[in-house]
Amino acid sequence: MTLHLYHHGSSACAAKVRFALAEKSLPWTSHYVDILSGEQFAPEFLALNPKAVVPVLVHDGAVVVESTVICEYAEEVFPANSIYPTASLERARVREWTKAVDEELHPACSAITYVVSHRHTILRNGAGSFEEFLARGAGEGSAARTLKWQWIQLGLEAPGASDKIRLYDSYLHKMEDALQRSGWLVGAAFSMADIAMTPYVNRLAALAMERLWDNGRLPRVADWFARVRSRPTFKPAFVDWLPEELAHEMRSNGERSWPAIRALLDIAA
Repeated sequence: MTLHLYHHGSSACAAKVRFALAEKSLPWTSHYVDILSGEQFAPEFLALNPKAVVPVLVHDGAVVVESTVICEYAEEVFPANSIYPTASLERARVREWTKAVDEELHPACSAITYVVSHRHTILRNGAGSFEEFLARGAGEGSAARTLKWQWIQLGLEAPGASDKIRLYDSYLHKMEDALQRSGWLVGAAFSMADIAMTPYVNRLAALAMERLWDNGRLPRVADWFARVRSRPTFKPAFVDWLPEELAHEMRSNGERSWPAIRALLDIAA
C-alpha cells in the first residue's frame, strides 16, 4: 500500500483528510502544495486535479479527488479503525453532515478565511491585475475567481461576505443542538461527522474567533472542541502542518477583524 497526499496547511479540506487518515492509522507520503503562492496551478499538479485544489490522494497510482470522497474511499478500501457508524441510519446521519459541509459550510469557510486573513497574504505577495488573476486560475472557473477577487479586494465589505459569516454561525448553533443528544454529533461515538466539522471549527479558532462559542455562548460546542483537540490525532493532522508564520498571521488578522464580526452577529463584548 502506498498513499500519497497532496495538501496544504491552511486547507480545511486537506485537514479533514489528514484527520481521517490519522484516525484510521493510515500512513501517507506528503506532497505539500503552497496554495497561497499558486503552486496548485503548476502543470504537474493540474494533471492530477484540473480544479487546482487540494487535497488529492494517490493510491498505488490511482488518483482520488474531493475530500469527502477521499475519506469514503479510505473507509471502503481500508475498513479497519472505522470512522463510520455500523447502523445504516447513523451512517445516513453522518452523510447529512458531510453533505452540508461540502455544499454550504465549506464555501462559507473559504469566504471567511479570505476576507479575514488570506487577502492580506495575497495582496502582500501581489495579486496582479484582475485579468492576470482570472487567467492564472482559469481551471477554477471565471465566476469562482471573480468572487475570490472581490474577497481579496474588499474583505468584509465584499458582496455576500456577511451572509457567509451568518451561515457559518448557524452551523455552530446546529452543532450545539445536535450535541444535546450525546457528546458527539451522531450517536454515542466519535465519527466522520465529527471529523468533517472539526476543520471548520478549528478554522475559526485559528482566526482567533473562539468567542463564537466561548464565554457560555455555545457550551456544548466548546466542550466538544476541547475533547476533539485532546485526541492524539488532532495535533499531527492540524497543528503540525500549519506553518508557524501563517498561523501567527491568521490569528493576528482574525483579531483585527473580530470587532466587525462581533457587531455583525450582535455578540456582547
